[in-house]
Amino acid sequence: QVQFLESGGGLVQVGGSLRLSCAASGRTLSSYAMGWFREAPGKEREFVAAISWSGRSTYYLDSVKGRFTISRDNAKNTVYLQMNSLKPEDTAVYYCAAGLDYELGLTAVLYDHWGHGTQVTVSS
Repeated sequence: QVQFLESGGGLVQVGGSLRLSCAASGRTLSSYAMGWFREAPGKEREFVAAISWSGRSTYYLDSVKGRFTISRDNAKNTVYLQMNSLKPEDTAVYYCAAGLDYELGLTAVLYDHWGHGTQVTVSS
């Protein structure tokens, strides 16, 4: 069973940056697409970004395009989310997730392994 350790969350001012990390153990992630999701208070969990097993394909929520960058290092079994120009509406608990990548497109991934989340708070 794969387990995730998310880190890098915290409190940052508007316009600031954070880099989230999600380190996996128990299973190699090289066959998995990886995603980041977030859940704000009173709102449903939403997709933020995804990356294919190879790292060649990425996909983003429209509101984070140009500000967030997802990347991965399969040798370290780790996926990252670089978040720049943060806004108050980015405040949420951020979760990483994994799903087998059948190379049918990142919107077709079924995520069945989830981390426990890391809090990101953007103050205005």
